[in-house]
Amino acid sequence: MSLPSTMRHVAVRAPGGADQLAILDAPLPTLAAGEVLIDVAYAGVNRPDIAQRAGHYPPPSDASPILGLEVSGTVAARAPDVTTWNVGDRVCSLVAGGGYAEYCAAPASWCMRLPPKVSLAEAAGVPENYFTVWYNLVERVGLKSGESVLIHGGSSGIGLAAIQLAHALGATVLTTAGSEDKCRASEARGARRGINYRTEDFVEVVREVTGGRGVDVVLEHVGGRVFEQSLAAVADGGRVVVCGGHAGEVVDLDLIELFRHELSVIGCARATEAELRHVIELVGRGELTPVVSETLDLADAARAHKLMEDRRQFGKLVLIP
Repeated sequence: MSLPSTMRHVAVRAPGGADQLAILDAPLPTLAAGEVLIDVAYAGVNRPDIAQRAGHYPPPSDASPILGLEVSGTVAARAPDVTTWNVGDRVCSLVAGGGYAEYCAAPASWCMRLPPKVSLAEAAGVPENYFTVWYNLVERVGLKSGESVLIHGGSSGIGLAAIQLAHALGATVLTTAGSEDKCRASEARGARRGINYRTEDFVEVVREVTGGRGVDVVLEHVGGRVFEQSLAAVADGGRVVVCGGHAGEVVDLDLIELFRHELSVIGCARATEAELRHVIELVGRGELTPVVSETLDLADAARAHKLMEDRRQFGKLVLIP
């Protein structure tokens, strides 16, 4: 397979707003040991991309400076020591950066082979959202059948993935969203009750639905005042698992309430290869179905960022190089 010498990618001209994104050319990534080169079909858009663009989320020193944490596509090349993948294999992968481009280097061990029924567009919404949700709800807090869970941002990629997974596990799911339409759509995908946070107090609704007890688990990826309120929505002995904080990373924490009600606050920021395989198997069997809100050209990355910042999507936003 003959590869081009350069590729289009989204560059951040300077830290700031979405208008700082531009399409530029760059050399193809040089593969390190254990890596494959993916011909990117779709790149997922995520909250950390926005934070990185604004200058609040610097990538690791050894990571690509290009935005993008997840991709789907086909293997275009492999490092000499990689024997698990062949050119042309359909894959999706988490990456440490570099997704907003025509080609992206990825660790071979983090690539997942796509089941035949899973499209490349759907697969682009799997790595960051579904792997994160599995690690949060299953590995970190051990959500079980018969328990109840409150999932914030039920119309986001993370929220929809969490609703589907929690429902599949047999949990009772409550979720927050910013409109009646989004609440009803969340209910259609497994939530027992969608709560319009613009018109309802989610703590009061949670207490009402649970008979005053509160939920066993809260998946919290909003932060700020929402985190503080979430503690009031948890049952005694309950767990709050935190995997984000775009609405405020510094919060007030009442330690008296924390130990009086024996609450657990758990942070997590990673997933392992085992989680990746569990999730892709569930997607392949149709038990989890990624929801793609909109596909946009790579040149429309700024518009994608604005849609996410304004909370106007329902599901996953993906870019097409």
